[in-house]
Amino acid sequence: MSDRNPMKTKAIVFPAAQTVELREVELKPLGDDDVLVRTHLTSISAGTERMLFRGVMPHPMLQFPVVPGYETVGEVIDAGPAARSWIGKRVYVGGNYGFIGVNPAFGGQSAHIVAPQSHLTDISALSDAQGVMLALAATALHGVEQAGLQAGAPRVLVLGQGVVGQLAARIAKARGAHVTVTDKIQSRLALSLADDMWLIGDVSPAAPPAPFDVLIDATGKMEAITPFLMSIQKGGRVVLLGYYDAVHLPYMPVFLRELTLVASKEWAAGDLARARDLIAAGALEVDSLITHRLGVDQAPHAFDIAFNDPACVKLVMAW
Repeated sequence: MSDRNPMKTKAIVFPAAQTVELREVELKPLGDDDVLVRTHLTSISAGTERMLFRGVMPHPMLQFPVVPGYETVGEVIDAGPAARSWIGKRVYVGGNYGFIGVNPAFGGQSAHIVAPQSHLTDISALSDAQGVMLALAATALHGVEQAGLQAGAPRVLVLGQGVVGQLAARIAKARGAHVTVTDKIQSRLALSLADDMWLIGDVSPAAPPAPFDVLIDATGKMEAITPFLMSIQKGGRVVLLGYYDAVHLPYMPVFLRELTLVASKEWAAGDLARARDLIAAGALEVDSLITHRLGVDQAPHAFDIAFNDPACVKLVMAW
């Protein structure tokens, strides 16, 4: 395979629900505005890619066969006439838009990627491992900004210390908040940089000693939010930073506290670059959140770990 024009490349494919394969796929030719990226590292999104793997991703994204993944870093090795200034640069790219015969809705888990230059973020100031965290760092940044933190030292409760919850807690703390976090897994709490940490058991947790200004949910589970609604002060906010099949919360505590519910989808324009700059400046530490590293030849095992090992916060694969 030539680096100049690798028409075929290795990729992880979900040919059907609950199935992971490493196979050869075909790339489309470069357009004038496209770049060709040689992948260094990818990461597995335990939320989005789990839905895709299970076959429950909302239409039209769910069309098998599909190459999963949107967390990819690598080097631009070729480009169309309008994008040649990117050649030689290390970049984050949020997916592949150039497959033939396979769904390109995500497409980041591929040894080579064809994508328009508008979808690139220069990561020359970061390591590859830091760069692969950009998407979720930008998502967490957007969620914290949806919280509308006020000046002073607002009290923030973050439910769930998976990678998005960890990043949201770190960003909120860097902005002057007093941050409390919860999780059911002690090893995740051990990685947290929050001010206070609660290990949640099988029974509903007791109410905290003081009210919070904001609750940020990073569990994606409505039942995780419910026990804490009366722990939010009147006029406070609940930021929904996960993905939910339905919004179903008891109305009485929402009514009594006059709470505002805010949905946070993903990053907004400019957030990837701002997240990159926070990491580069040392204002957002991400390296400790990478708990597992495997080669792409172990892809089925890697997905099993990412989806099912409670100790896995973030897994990266080397290509």
